[in-house]
Amino acid sequence: MSRILAIDYGGKRCGIAVTDPLQIIASGLATVQTNELLLYLQQYFEKEAVEKVVIGEPKNLRDEDTNATPLVHAFIKTFENKFPNTPIIKVDERYTSKIATRAMLEMGLKKKERRNKSLVDEISATIILQEYLTKS
Repeated sequence: MSRILAIDYGGKRCGIAVTDPLQIIASGLATVQTNELLLYLQQYFEKEAVEKVVIGEPKNLRDEDTNATPLVHAFIKTFENKFPNTPIIKVDERYTSKIATRAMLEMGLKKKERRNKSLVDEISATIILQEYLTKS
């Protein structure tokens, strides 16, 4: 079987998570600079079979677009042009950063480790993917 990959897209960095080949467990994979994301994905897709990509879509509490939503939509168009055979699915990413921060607290990470934005992005991508798996 192939994997499902999730992206927590950001202006500077993107968190990436992936399932195991049986698509049961979501695990953090990496955090990459946004300007390096397409190259990273291309290299990853060459090594691993990926069935689809899930990307967090920023919405506010009123279910309206945020200032980050157009960035995500622009990336989706670029992704679809570069990888036309790989479906990309938008999922609501509200609260994922807060949930990630809370998870880091519960894991007992020190304050300095919790300030690591790269780790927050990777955990957020994992949460996005796990929520997608739960609803599918």
